[in-house]
Amino acid sequence: MTPPADVETAVADAHRRGWALVLAATARVARDLDLAEECVQEAYATALASWARDGIPNNPEAWLTTAAKRRAMDAVRREQTFRSKLPLLVEPEETEDEVAIDEPVEPAAVEPEDVVPDERLRLIFMCCHPALAQEAQLALTLRLVCGMTTADIARALLVSEPTMAARMTRAKKKISAARIPFRLPGATELPDRLRAVLGVIHLLFTAGHTAPSGASLVRTDLVDQSLRLARMLRELMPDEREVRGLLALLLVTDARRATRVDADGHLLRLEDQDRSLWDRSAMAEAHDLIVDGLRGGRPGRYVLQAAIASLYAEAPSYDQTDWPQIVTLYDELLSLWPSPVVALNRTVAVSMVAGPAQALAEVAELEKDSRLARYHYLPAIKADLLHRLGRSEEASLAYRQALELTGNDVEREFLAERLAGLHRA
Repeated sequence: MTPPADVETAVADAHRRGWALVLAATARVARDLDLAEECVQEAYATALASWARDGIPNNPEAWLTTAAKRRAMDAVRREQTFRSKLPLLVEPEETEDEVAIDEPVEPAAVEPEDVVPDERLRLIFMCCHPALAQEAQLALTLRLVCGMTTADIARALLVSEPTMAARMTRAKKKISAARIPFRLPGATELPDRLRAVLGVIHLLFTAGHTAPSGASLVRTDLVDQSLRLARMLRELMPDEREVRGLLALLLVTDARRATRVDADGHLLRLEDQDRSLWDRSAMAEAHDLIVDGLRGGRPGRYVLQAAIASLYAEAPSYDQTDWPQIVTLYDELLSLWPSPVVALNRTVAVSMVAGPAQALAEVAELEKDSRLARYHYLPAIKADLLHRLGRSEEASLAYRQALELTGNDVEREFLAERLAGLHRA
């Protein structure tokens, strides 16, 4: 018997590493996302008892894939009219890595090669079909590709949990109704999906860089997954400047990973981080990608974001950051992508160029945008600006508002400490 704690740890690790890959392989058999997701969930639940009894397998993802595929095939056998009731989600041709419905599946038959990153990317492209609204593409992919909870997805997309659940339900129904095949699109279809795929990978990275909820600031599994996807996409589309821009953005942002919290797990602001510990090789790779992306015409949103992040990273110190150039890049980015989140991030640089009063006035205008009503960084930035202006009582109220909206424990602790510091001053 394997100790329960060891089994729980193994299942949790397999969920972080292999959820999307197991789901993608199962979807090719189930031909329905809801059924595939149900079978995968049951496979993970079964693993808790089976691994405790028989031991943890050498390849947990392969074991889970086998178990989930078996359940999917059993469901198809039991429901002979399934395909007539719901349109196919996968192409009818059986590929070499699919398992025939009537063919018995043994654990040894599922090799590690069956569960490859291409399956994950295939799932992203399917979920980013132009028949779906952009919000649905993002939500569905975050749920299926990384197994994020509906609550965390809602936080990431700044909407309520019931709204997010309804969006995902509608998206799955739309996939069935539109007969969207489970495959990588052809060359002529790529332009219609690339923008959404880039957005998904970026949002996946963001959800890992600062987890929407939980005890850890970073979800390294999501960060690493998004970096692998970005590199894979660059191999698939090496001539796309925005693909290079996204990879550069992820690399230069993640270069600070080791310094974002101190030895006790407390959040460190950018100005307090030890820059000598930043990943210089990642920064250098990002720099080359940015320079390449800035050539040949007006840069896109990811190239510009990467250039901004690079200016932050390459400065000798926080105070020596080229703030005017950052504001200029933000202005260019806003003209290309008028996002309220971008406008809010810009106010930080504005405060360093024109002072906190000017930045606070811009934050006040952004407070009118309902899209930022659930965004905890708005009151957090507002609180910092008010504190710099000596308006402690107002800053206290803003910090309390930020605390109410924040789900990550590390960020909550940081905000609580900032709030307490106002009262000690």
